[in-house]
Order: sequence, then structure tokens, then C-alpha cells
Amino acid sequence: MIAANGVTARFLETRKRDSLRRLVREPKRWERIVDVAAALGHSLPVTPDSKALSEFLDERHEADPVSFPDLSLTVVKLLGRGEYVVKSPGIDAPGHFGLAVHDYAHSTAPNRRYPDLITLRLVKSALQGGRSPYSTEDLRDLARHCTGKEDDANKVERQVAKSAAAMIIQSRIGERFAGIISGASEKGTWVRVFDPPVEGKLTDGETVLDVGDHVRVELKKVNIERGFIDFELVHGR
Repeated sequence: MIAANGVTARFLETRKRDSLRRLVREPKRWERIVDVAAALGHSLPVTPDSKALSEFLDERHEADPVSFPDLSLTVVKLLGRGEYVVKSPGIDAPGHFGLAVHDYAHSTAPNRRYPDLITLRLVKSALQGGRSPYSTEDLRDLARHCTGKEDDANKVERQVAKSAAAMIIQSRIGERFAGIISGASEKGTWVRVFDPPVEGKLTDGETVLDVGDHVRVELKKVNIERGFIDFELVHGR
């Protein structure tokens, strides 16, 4: 899939056509990824390096496949979200940091993802030698639209998953769980417990924790309709 998407992006470039690229920018929280790797005995470069990150993750997947999903979640959270942008021929554009590739277009799933359909229309017009079905400005508008709609869809998916998780864990109020910090910002601190694998919010105002920290928490309250799961940090035990 990665190879096919790369070939598609480079094909449009060689035909001097605008293309719709999928990118993940260099992570703003690279220093935290470096700290997470250091805690596992691995040294990452001080500056963002997608190849080094990929090698680190491959090594950890082989060394500890059981715990790897938690590490993967931590890194994904720290990398940040993807987006769609227009790449014009001869003009450099960021690549997909998470995949450690520079040329990347979504093209392999036109039956379920609109950016792929756009890309295949661009390929078809290039193969036929005709004009592009989209102007550069059209593509920019579509890139913004697709990124926005993807964000909207993700919000709905997260809400459904949160409500389902709240339903699963509602009978276990008062129990304690091992978990990992999955989000930390001014809006609050979130923890993902391992068994069952659900995510909730720390409600006791903890601010010194960061993504990737391992903690022990107690389930205090759930709200299925709103998808709220509230944990409190267990101190010293």
C-alpha cells in the first residue's frame, strides 16, 4: 500500500500535475518521544528523524510485542494528526513523517475515501493526456474539505467508542487499574487502562504527568450517554 501510494504521487509529479498529498508534519513534541525511547534504553537523535523512529519502533515490536500497542499509541498521540495538502510540480512539500516517506498520496481505497477518488481522477486524466479535472485552487479547497471531514468523522467515532467503553466499565466503579497516560494538555490529562483497554480522564487535577507515563488509577464515575470515564490517580500504592 505504501509503495503504491508513493508510486502514484511520483507519477503525477513526473507528469507535471498537481497532486493531493497525505502528510504528517514533523512532531512538535519530538523531545517527549526521545524521552519515551530513552526510558526503554534507546537513543533517538535530538532533531526529528523519521527513519530513526521507524527503526526504534521495529526494534520494540520485535523485543516486546505484548507491550508494543501501548508504545505505539503513545507515539501516535505525540506525532499529531495527518492532513491533506496540494503538491504542485517542482515545489517541495513535507512528507509523511509517521511512515518515514516523502512522496505519499492516498490512492488505494477510492471505494471508501474521497481523497483516493480525487487522486485516481488525476491519474486517469494524466494517462489520457487531457486537462486535469481540478484547478490548483479546486484541489486546495478539496484538501481543506477532506481534512475537515476526516476530523468530523474521527470525532463521531471517538464519541461512539467512548460511550461503548463507559458501558463496558460501568460495573467496575471503585476498582483500580494499571494504565498509561495517553494525553496531557491544558484541557486535562487522559489515561488508557490496560484491562479493559479503555480511556478516561484524570479528575484530580494531576498536571505533572506526560504522555507515556505509567500510572495506577481508580475508577470513580462513568456517564454512558456522554462517554465520560473519570479516574483518580492512586498515589504511592
